[in-house]
Amino acid sequence: MKIVSLFVPPFARSAKTPPGLPHSPSRRLLQHGAALAAALCLAACALGPDFRRPEVQVPDSFKEGADWQRAQANPQASLASDWWRMYQDDKLTALIEQSQKANQSIAAAEAAYRVALAIVQVNRAQLFPVISADLSATRSGTPSGATSGSATGSITPGVANNFLASASASWELDLWGAIRRQVESARGLAQASDAQLAGQRLSIAASVAIDYFELRQADVDIQLLEQQQDIDSRILYMTQEAYRQGMASNDQVLAAQDNLEVVIADLQTTHIVREQDEHAIAVLVGEPPASFTIARDPSYAFVQPDIPVGLPSQLLERRYDVVAAERTAASANALIGVAEAAFFPTVTLSATGGFQHNTFANLFSLPNRFWTLGPDLAQTIFDGGARTAAVREARATYDEDVANYRNTVLTAFQNVEDSLSSVNHLRQQTQSFADILKRNQQLFASSNAQFDAGAASQQDVLTQQLTLLLAEQNLSDTQALLTQSTVALIRNLGGGWDFKDMQNAAASATSHTPAGSTSDQQQTSTASTPPPH
Repeated sequence: MKIVSLFVPPFARSAKTPPGLPHSPSRRLLQHGAALAAALCLAACALGPDFRRPEVQVPDSFKEGADWQRAQANPQASLASDWWRMYQDDKLTALIEQSQKANQSIAAAEAAYRVALAIVQVNRAQLFPVISADLSATRSGTPSGATSGSATGSITPGVANNFLASASASWELDLWGAIRRQVESARGLAQASDAQLAGQRLSIAASVAIDYFELRQADVDIQLLEQQQDIDSRILYMTQEAYRQGMASNDQVLAAQDNLEVVIADLQTTHIVREQDEHAIAVLVGEPPASFTIARDPSYAFVQPDIPVGLPSQLLERRYDVVAAERTAASANALIGVAEAAFFPTVTLSATGGFQHNTFANLFSLPNRFWTLGPDLAQTIFDGGARTAAVREARATYDEDVANYRNTVLTAFQNVEDSLSSVNHLRQQTQSFADILKRNQQLFASSNAQFDAGAASQQDVLTQQLTLLLAEQNLSDTQALLTQSTVALIRNLGGGWDFKDMQNAAASATSHTPAGSTSDQQQTSTASTPPPH
């Protein structure tokens, strides 16, 4: 049973009786009604089940990547909110920070979060009385000879004035917790929207980083392919000259031409990739692609940061989609209580009072006052099973959201395992290509020595140089893929966001709420503002 805060509306509070006036029966009735309302509110309980996080099977540790990350992993460590700084690239940092401010998907998610907060306020307002005031003046005329339509009297012709000043208040008591459950449901959706906003920020930042590293990979590839094109052109020329001298066959010339055309085709494909990555980054940072350019950097060095992996159980707090799914289930759980409360009667307290007279000067005098006061009890007797169906719908919706939550958790584990597997194998692949490059450097040096000694031709040296360039490209491409995989791992781990941080921020905002203000509008989490720099 939940106790609600007692609120006695102004018209129900005791006031001193004016001198010379006895305590009226209406005043005593008002005081008794307020006391009854207080007792009912104190005894009120919220129907429906209280939410508990659905049980899910959580492994003790991750399966993939254990041979390289588990030894130094810190289970309590978490990524910083500005995790992109780990890659030590000022240009990347500037692009991501610009995207956090200018990206329109983030702006839309932030607006959706503010809508969710406003809905919480709309639902919370139903817990309080509605007080309204009215001031009106009318002037009416009646023609001579008009009758009242009755046998005993007639309407007096002429002009009449009427002045009215009134105030009214109504208050629906939340005896069964329907309104409080509605507020609870709206708050759950607001928290889910907050997590989605954090997810949108993380997704945009990761997309900028991945596109940026793919663009830098293209920069390196373009330079290496241009060098290969130059060497293949020289080999083709040398083969054609050898063919003219009868020292090479036509097949060798055709093969040399094919090698050159393949490199040219690969070079065009790489240019396409780079240009499209540049266009994608422009949109992510909120700029038209036509006015956005990133200078080439053919000597770019990819950084492989150490990423704190943590424990699988922490994904339940750090994965924005898991938090959003859990909060959506909490919202659906609260709606069960709303549906069950429809089976019980509603009690509404209402009061109206004011002054009415035909002259404004005498309007606010005691003899011209009027008032009404009384409770209203309403109960649905028959609805054809609509309320029963509504409860079934609420419970089915909750079951659906619980299933979605559990599936989201399983998908989160899969994403992390996939990223760990990718990072693990790409690390080993990078080491292999680094060893290959080192051996090809030795072979190229040996070819040059043999050429200087007259034991090898220039074409042999160029062919070995092509092999060396290919080894450099394989290593660079693998390093780029590894860097992109670390970004994907960060995204799948939930980035630098934690639901507990959001709860702490909300609690701090609530504790510092000034008197008379509403705490929900100050419940802005770490996801609602750009990450600290």
